[in-house]
Amino acid sequence: MCFSWVRRVTGAAVAAVLFFTLAWAGQTVVDEGKRKVKARVNPQYSELARRMNLSGKVKIEVMIAPDGRVKSARAIGGHPLLVQSCLDAVKEWKYESAPEETTQIVEFEFRQ
Repeated sequence: MCFSWVRRVTGAAVAAVLFFTLAWAGQTVVDEGKRKVKARVNPQYSELARRMNLSGKVKIEVMIAPDGRVKSARAIGGHPLLVQSCLDAVKEWKYESAPEETTQIVEFEFRQ
């Protein structure tokens, strides 16, 4: 009886670790700027990019409105299969408010 409980708990822990590892997909985010992110959405690592074993960096220039929402975003570097998911994600970010519009660079790194 005790061993079946241990197996269930161990199985659940392994499943949780596997889920979070696959969900994160080896991404690192660096936000080079003074305004702090209040809400962040992670980019999706597409199935095609995963099958092609794509890795690398994507740089996005983000224009942030005074109220903290992302006004616009444009890619300044990265593989096209990785860029679009980063653009989609960063457009959902929310930054701290500031007296004026600012521009920052956000860098995503995808690793296998």
